Amino acid sequence: MCKDIYVVIEQRDGNVQKVGLELLSEATRLAESLEQKVVAVIMGDNVASKADLMFKYGASKVILVEDPMLKNYVTEPYTKAFTKVVEEFKPDMVLFGATVMGRDLAPRVASKIHTGLTADCTSLDIDPESNLLLMTRPAFGGNIMATIVCRNYKPQMATVRPGVMKLIEKDSYEKGEVVNFKVDFVPEDMNVEILEVTKEEKKHVDITEAKILVSGGRGVGGSEGFDPLKELADALGGEVASSRAGVDSGWIGKERQVGQTGKTVRPNLYIACGISGAIQHMAGMEESDFILAINKDESAPMMDNADLGIVGDVKVIIPKLTEAIKKFKETKIVD
Repeated sequence: MCKDIYVVIEQRDGNVQKVGLELLSEATRLAESLEQKVVAVIMGDNVASKADLMFKYGASKVILVEDPMLKNYVTEPYTKAFTKVVEEFKPDMVLFGATVMGRDLAPRVASKIHTGLTADCTSLDIDPESNLLLMTRPAFGGNIMATIVCRNYKPQMATVRPGVMKLIEKDSYEKGEVVNFKVDFVPEDMNVEILEVTKEEKKHVDITEAKILVSGGRGVGGSEGFDPLKELADALGGEVASSRAGVDSGWIGKERQVGQTGKTVRPNLYIACGISGAIQHMAGMEESDFILAINKDESAPMMDNADLGIVGDVKVIIPKLTEAIKKFKETKIVD
């Protein structure tokens, strides 16, 4: 009998990635209606010290798969390791982060154990009648949202986008069971040789981590239209983001895109500049604490969804807003 919700915890150099903790939080919510447990699975080398963190975010059991072959992520050994976990423990559901690793690992495991996989989910829920996992994701270029059910095969598997699920840290928690699971690797399991790991130096904060985002759309007019937005973001201590229109036009990088086909963000302040507010974009930022919209069109959908809307030209309003913020900060310093 298949039981419990398993979450694959991604780690890099021993550092647990935030998406795994988000999924533990969401799995805890899902498990309540099923009367099942949440199990975290950590694969790597010398990662046992991370078990306590898993309990803090909702896991009641942690399965450790440790081996020098798992020090760095490589497709074949990780696939073998997690496939063995599934075959041994028979989970009801498995959640992966929709990261580079998760998108590589999940379909290979699904193929090995002959089950389905729903990729890039933005919402998860439980069908109250069947107790099956309802996995919702954008389809047809983000124009519709499709809810998918895996009725005939177990475990039910999904990858979930980082930043979509709310991170919930428990104030009080009990440490659960830690299981050391041994996988017998052979040299042939490592089909590639890692010669060097080169880390890219990030010059900007990931927009999913930013507390303040100044986001531009088609209304900024071109790549030069993002320069005033960057000045405003710097004045506020935030980051610049974009709708799909800005990315598709080549005005800004893909890593800055917010929306169903981009990233999901939850900043304290989201300033939407020249963004119409299509449903695909709203899905990626509607959980922002406060939304300020600046648009020439007072009937734009974004204006209806904003906490505060300013009708006007972003090319005029943004520089004035930036100047006002700088003056305010200078005044505070003097005081």
